[in-house]
Amino acid sequence: MERCSLGLDLSILARTVALVLRGEGVSAEGHATMPRFREAAMGSEPIVLLGAGGHAKVVLATLTACGHDVSEVLDDDPARHGSTLLGRPVTGPIAGHAFRPGQVATLAIGSNRVRRDLTALDLAWVGAVHPAATVHETVTLGAGTVVFAGAVVQPDTALGGHVIVNTAATVDHDCRIGDWAHLAPGCHLAGGVRVGEGALLGIGCAVIPGVTIGAWATVGAGAVVLEDVPPGSVVTGVPARPVGEERP
Repeated sequence: MERCSLGLDLSILARTVALVLRGEGVSAEGHATMPRFREAAMGSEPIVLLGAGGHAKVVLATLTACGHDVSEVLDDDPARHGSTLLGRPVTGPIAGHAFRPGQVATLAIGSNRVRRDLTALDLAWVGAVHPAATVHETVTLGAGTVVFAGAVVQPDTALGGHVIVNTAATVDHDCRIGDWAHLAPGCHLAGGVRVGEGALLGIGCAVIPGVTIGAWATVGAGAVVLEDVPPGSVVTGVPARPVGEERP
């Protein structure tokens, strides 16, 4: 109390303003909400969303939560044309659309193979990390990858292009996730897991450390994977066992 004075108060206020203007101490290193501001600063060009199904609703919600402007939605189902998706118009089909080279777009289609095929389009692919997700600053994300609300991606993990890390999925340290893979809601990967391109890991499945899931393999909902899964195979159960093969 002996040091309280108007002069001291003014001095503290001046130092606080200076810190804010310099940006020091404003945000913690690796803070979960930082990606939101990076995404919002990427540019003002509106995004075209490819896909208008249920999965697209969550992608759209993630993009808008990050501050992106989605101008229109395209879908090859004619029954959806003329409708709206969370207030955005579904204007027509993807096939045959007159895209500009390098036009900004995001894929919002759950099928891994369809996403793979559409990445051949000459577009600038934008991804997003929902502000309610936690993604460590050392994580790398490929073009068009989306991380939904409640998901957690831990240090030194690499996500390929057009990967879906769905609601409340968790990916521990040092994992490698290939292009077009889909980690369904509540899927849990322990440290050092490798997931090949196009693999689908079902709702609520769990994978122990160091396991490799082969390209285009499918892990059933609720499965517990204790050993490597060959490419193109389908595994289910606790522990997970092969039950068939994916189509090529």
